[in-house]
Amino acid sequence: MIKEIHLPSLQGMFPSWITSCSKDGEPNTTVISQIWYVDEKHVALSFQFFNKTKKNISENPYAYATISDPSTLKQYNLELKFDHAETEGDLFEEMDMKLQAIASMTGMTGIFKLQAADVYEVLSITD
Repeated sequence: MIKEIHLPSLQGMFPSWITSCSKDGEPNTTVISQIWYVDEKHVALSFQFFNKTKKNISENPYAYATISDPSTLKQYNLELKFDHAETEGDLFEEMDMKLQAIASMTGMTGIFKLQAADVYEVLSITD
């Protein structure tokens, strides 16, 4: 599913977007600082602030994300299904370290706090 051509878009160079819907169909789109490659069928999203997204995902596990290739600016749309959240372990620690680096570079040190690495199954990728 996730191919080598998509990997530059999953490096956190540009913010990404995630769109979720409540059980009643009300959409919510928010910017996310990083979408992390887990394996060819999974990505992880950094759960920091987005309480509305978390609420929507608890009601409806499907979401869409948009990622951008930093060298070509080509965008890809990912159809996602929430799988599980991790609050410790290697994936969480790697994402937290990268998030702190992003915060440091953008003057947001102490503001970004990773609450969980939300792992999603990638159902499709389109451009």
